[in-house]
Amino acid sequence: MTSSLGPEMLGFLPGYYASSRVMRSLLDAEGMELDELRQALDETLAQFFVDTATWGLERWERDLDIATDTSKPLDQRRSLVKSKLRGTGTVTVALMRSVAESFVNGAIEVTQQPALYRVTVRFVDTLGLPPNMDDIKAALEAIVPAHLAVTYSFRYLTINEVNGQTINQMQAHSLTDFAPFLDA
Repeated sequence: MTSSLGPEMLGFLPGYYASSRVMRSLLDAEGMELDELRQALDETLAQFFVDTATWGLERWERDLDIATDTSKPLDQRRSLVKSKLRGTGTVTVALMRSVAESFVNGAIEVTQQPALYRVTVRFVDTLGLPPNMDDIKAALEAIVPAHLAVTYSFRYLTINEVNGQTINQMQAHSLTDFAPFLDA
């Protein structure tokens, strides 16, 4: 039998059906149909969760009034949906951190400078610019009160971190991992 459920169904029948080619063929055909049904149900269930949604991601975006951009990778689209879901309620440092972390696989520090009417978002674990920085900015602009400016601080490789590395180790890093040259 080629189906996974065919032998299981055969196990529920009396033993004399095990040698019947007709019954085995019938159960194999039904088992293949049930295998496809189970796969379709599992795939449909996956669309109810942001982390596993694929073709259902467009529905999440529509429900949250997010413009669908199919040119972006699925993980970036999922991050945008998660940030929109998290970005409700009173704006606090914890909420801003939660929204920013939905985009980046690393730690984020958010600090307030109330006297300067400014909030600084620092990417602690991510080297260089995150790939979806525009989405992060848009999500934070949507929740941060208008009177607060948001500044961003990025982590780059330092001379001490690069010192002692071989050429191959350095070439393993993207150019965006190194601090840009800034004019004085």
